[in-house]
Amino acid sequence: MVAQVLAHDLLAELPERWRHTVGVAARADAMNRAVAPHDVETVLVAAWLHDIGYSPSAVDTGFHPLDGARYLSAHGWPARICSLVAHHSAAVLMASERGLGAAMREFPIEISAVADVLTLADQTVGPNGEPMTLDERLAERQTRTGRDGRGAREQSFRAVERRVSDLLGVRT
Repeated sequence: MVAQVLAHDLLAELPERWRHTVGVAARADAMNRAVAPHDVETVLVAAWLHDIGYSPSAVDTGFHPLDGARYLSAHGWPARICSLVAHHSAAVLMASERGLGAAMREFPIEISAVADVLTLADQTVGPNGEPMTLDERLAERQTRTGRDGRGAREQSFRAVERRVSDLLGVRT
């Protein structure tokens, strides 16, 4: 898959970020029955590319979702993939905190099962690619960043988890 090769090329020098990306792609693949059959490839491509904005080759603003989306856009990737990368894991909320809300409008927000699966995959894989529950991931993030896990992003992650669980017919 071209997306996997690009992600590896851009993230190889960031081994922890690469391991996380591999885990997110595997998790998205495991949840792919939550999306329409014609969207399975899209969710996998977005999962492989979601964190390429961390690559020194892609850094522009220092905000990885926006930088990754801009990199992809500049290299001719479909607008939908660029938007999914830009807005993965409720990035628009963090962008506003950083004064990048206007810049994020360059990429429309997609509200779909694809966006939800991408976010849940990202939020249930740890920094080294290890599977985690959403609660474990939020606790890990709190330890690492000092954020208390009760903000708007975390609430949105819980709503995403419920929606994907409903689509998969499982209870979390």
